[in-house]
Amino acid sequence: MSAPSSSGHDFGGRVATTDNGLLLDGHPWWPTGFNAYQLGTDWSVNRGCGAEVNLDDYFARLPPHALTRVNLYAMFVVDKKTGLMDYGPLDAVFDAATRHRQMVLPVLTGSSGDCEDGKFKDRAWYGNAWQSRKSLGGMTFADWLSTAVTRWKGRPVVAGWELVGEPEAGVCSTQGCNWQVRQCPAGGADVLRTFFDRAGERVHSIDPHRPIFSGFIGGDQCGLTGADYERVGASPQIDVLDFHDYGGGPTDYGPAGSDLPTRIQQAHTLRKPIMVNEIGITAGSCLPVATRADQFRKKLAQQRSAGTAGGLFWAFVPDPRPSECTYDIGPDDPAWKVVADTVS
Repeated sequence: MSAPSSSGHDFGGRVATTDNGLLLDGHPWWPTGFNAYQLGTDWSVNRGCGAEVNLDDYFARLPPHALTRVNLYAMFVVDKKTGLMDYGPLDAVFDAATRHRQMVLPVLTGSSGDCEDGKFKDRAWYGNAWQSRKSLGGMTFADWLSTAVTRWKGRPVVAGWELVGEPEAGVCSTQGCNWQVRQCPAGGADVLRTFFDRAGERVHSIDPHRPIFSGFIGGDQCGLTGADYERVGASPQIDVLDFHDYGGGPTDYGPAGSDLPTRIQQAHTLRKPIMVNEIGITAGSCLPVATRADQFRKKLAQQRSAGTAGGLFWAFVPDPRPSECTYDIGPDDPAWKVVADTVS
């Protein structure tokens, strides 16, 4: 496996990008790790998103140079009793990561509204409502973006910023907002490209020392189908592209023209690295976790050979449900050994 090519973008911080990979502290970095969306849950303060996590236990288990993708949503800083801001739960995440020298990738909001206000972020949100529509804590997304990046940009454990997890420019129909019934009028790519140009510029103006990750699912979502993925991904404010893998073979998951091999080729055309930042395989009642760990290992190896820049498993939880068929990865899951063996 050859090292990533040396051209790219040196942000002056710990993480830099090359044409096809990442550098950490000046050395080639192929991160593996977990999505751990619950880390900011503190039932004494916020409404939470899943169970509370012992932060020191979590970060202490990770090998050096791992990466954790974590929800950094405004909801976590809103006191559920008073409605006032309390940054303690999220400060605690960065404090624990710092104690254990672990890197984190904060996601500032999610498209679905889960663990937030429950409202799907539609095309209008990406057009202008991200700057005008208030949500939890009385903040717009623009407010939260500026607040979060300003507050935590000084933390050396921050690998980069992800604006929106799984963005798309869909429109809710009279039947609802679920993906099966959403509509996709023409022009979605232009809406998303403008959003990333503007919101990404705001992030880079506050923190020019870190890359911005796209958060794309990578399939045929509205505004990102086929060549639209490359058009939006060409934004100068996007530094690392994404793909989310929940099925199929190790490298062929996704609809034709929007599958992983196509996305890797588009990323290489743009001279930007691409990470598979969600790799999900159900286990528990439907599959032994040891078998899943073997499948994770094979996916990582084949995706790395195909040209990806890293991979993160979905998702760590402190309270896995072994009697159910879920994506849960608990503290003693053999997937931890896969991370330890593959991170570099």
